[in-house]
Amino acid sequence: MKRVLTIQDISCVGKCSLGVALPIISAAGAEAAVLPTAVLSVHTAFSHVYKRDLSEDMEKIFSAWQAEGLTFDSVYTGYLASQEQIDTVIRYLDCSAESGRLVFVDPAMGDFGRLYAGFHASFPGEMARLCARADVIVPNLTEACALLDMPYREDYSWEQLLDLLRRLCAEGARSAVLTGVFSPKNANRLGVLKYDSRDDTVFSYFGEYIQTGQPLHGTGDVFASACVGALAAGMSLEDALSLAVDFTAHCAAAWTQAEDRRWYGVDFETALPYYIDRIREYREKI
Repeated sequence: MKRVLTIQDISCVGKCSLGVALPIISAAGAEAAVLPTAVLSVHTAFSHVYKRDLSEDMEKIFSAWQAEGLTFDSVYTGYLASQEQIDTVIRYLDCSAESGRLVFVDPAMGDFGRLYAGFHASFPGEMARLCARADVIVPNLTEACALLDMPYREDYSWEQLLDLLRRLCAEGARSAVLTGVFSPKNANRLGVLKYDSRDDTVFSYFGEYIQTGQPLHGTGDVFASACVGALAAGMSLEDALSLAVDFTAHCAAAWTQAEDRRWYGVDFETALPYYIDRIREYREKI
């Protein structure tokens, strides 16, 4: 069984971060190990949030793991709240470079052309240092532009998006995946665009675009976690991305159909059987 370490915050209520990473990765048949970077009473879309930062604990946890000789097949980072946390993760990666380990970075720091509240303009430059050590990065357009210090625009051409991905890989990442991309041929299809620097190849996949009438919180975390779980199950990156796109759309569709839906996150729980079935179908073919 693969062991996946995921490093991000946990919201006690609010379907995001570790709250979705742990069950989704476990559903893929992998052992999910966690390192919480902070504990929040609710995620930051709520009005009243209590937060306890765990930056001081992260280094001690890493040291304890190393003393035990614990290793991980994959390291998956999500929301990191500060340069200090990025520095701590980089030190851990640099001093524990297990052979064959996958480093998957979701540079969660903004959306809709803006950085999240609390991030200084210099933060993307710090996140870029972590992305440079990754095998796979999965930024949305806001985050990709921020990592490259480029202006955010929604009208970049297909070739310009590919150039953006090539530039991200030139900074060190092996594969760069742009999320939340609409198909250039069908505005009702939403998915991903990937560039692999090892063989100079491009891959794209588009699933159904679910009209919800409002932004859905946590879909990026659902997508990234589903992709990491599928990779741990043995899928290629292309197959894992395709499954993650389909599963995220399935979660959004389940949310639109639920009478008791929560405004603060998609119904990934009721969509987990779909994800598990797709993983099972893959395993039966190999």
